[in-house]
Amino acid sequence: MRRAPYAVLVALIACRAPAIPLGDPPKEIAAMLQRSASDWNRGDLTGFMGDYANDSLTSYMAGGHVMYGWQKMYDRYQANYFAPGKSRDSLSFDELRVRVLTPDFAYATARFKLSKRDSVVASGPFTLVLQRQGDRWRILHDHTSSDSK
Repeated sequence: MRRAPYAVLVALIACRAPAIPLGDPPKEIAAMLQRSASDWNRGDLTGFMGDYANDSLTSYMAGGHVMYGWQKMYDRYQANYFAPGKSRDSLSFDELRVRVLTPDFAYATARFKLSKRDSVVASGPFTLVLQRQGDRWRILHDHTSSDSK
């Protein structure tokens, strides 16, 4: 009879859900931002916006204003940077730091830089709140600031 408790313990261990591998969120988020900049630089707004959660609560803060909704953000980028005749500068990111909060949530800080040829047109720090959705990270909130000119 002494074996019964051990058998129950072994059965419980065998039945527990398998651990989901966490991967490497900092590397995954860095790769996401690198892909995002490449999409921007190729003129692929849909690809660039693919890293944002496509819902009405996705938020973007800049210049003292907050905007809600993936579609509103898409429309803003389309009008300001991707419309015919608009000049879109080259985008890059650096100084990335990622802090994992839970297996499915993280935030990242970094700097963006928009360049035209060899001169910097705009730059500044930003913070992203991210959620793992399926097999990729999505941006829930983007708070971007511009450096003083």
